[in-house]
Amino acid sequence: MRAAVVTIFPEVIRAAMAEGVVARAVREGRLDIDLVNPREHADDRRRNVDDRPFGGGPGMVMLAAPLAGAVAAARERLPTSAPVILLSPQGERFGQQTATELAAGGGFVLVAGRYEGIDERFVEQNVDREVSIGDYVLSGGELPALVVIDAVARLLPGALGNPASVIDESHVDGLLDWPHYTRPEIHAGQPTPTVLLSGNHAQVARWRRREALGRTWLRRPELLLDRDISPRDRALLAEYIAEQPAAAAISATNAAPTHTQGDEPNAPQQNH
Repeated sequence: MRAAVVTIFPEVIRAAMAEGVVARAVREGRLDIDLVNPREHADDRRRNVDDRPFGGGPGMVMLAAPLAGAVAAARERLPTSAPVILLSPQGERFGQQTATELAAGGGFVLVAGRYEGIDERFVEQNVDREVSIGDYVLSGGELPALVVIDAVARLLPGALGNPASVIDESHVDGLLDWPHYTRPEIHAGQPTPTVLLSGNHAQVARWRRREALGRTWLRRPELLLDRDISPRDRALLAEYIAEQPAAAAISATNAAPTHTQGDEPNAPQQNH
């Protein structure tokens, strides 16, 4: 896969590419990342990429022309179908599904903005999609670009040492991950759950599924609201809830999902 990042701070991206999963993917030829600096496409001697906003106000606005030139240069080495993605707090929320979509494609361009904003004409004429990693504002788009690259890189075949790691991670199945334990068996007086030491793979799988459902219900219940819950998963979740403190179990009556695979289409459903 080939990707490109348009940024005035390419060293920020380059440094992160030298470590971890992204470095392995690059080293093994599974991911190729071009870094394109808009300053190289500025039309003045000082290589300016920003100017004061029309209408007044604080901060500076990134110029459309250098960014457009950088994107055009980046796209020369990418498939024609590769989307141009602007990292922006106004964009759609980046999640595992988006990462999976990008990993399945032929490539993409990430535009990392800076300053107060970007000339809207560049956005309208060059950007296919705006993506946000959260409802907060950062100094620039470099960190969000690294988040997207890392999330996509680990989905590429061979990028991880153990391919099963991708399958078992949070959000891949729409659920949060189950709790993990390793040696020693007892730490600070707290033992490892007995089932994980039993050697019974079926029971371990059952416990992990139950814990994933339960942890999602406790921490991100909205992920369960529109999910088709199988009868087996419903039973596992009910078992998990029954083991929680009384106060939590009472609140669970209204929070637990009600839609089950196999329910009659016209059967009345409780409000979520």
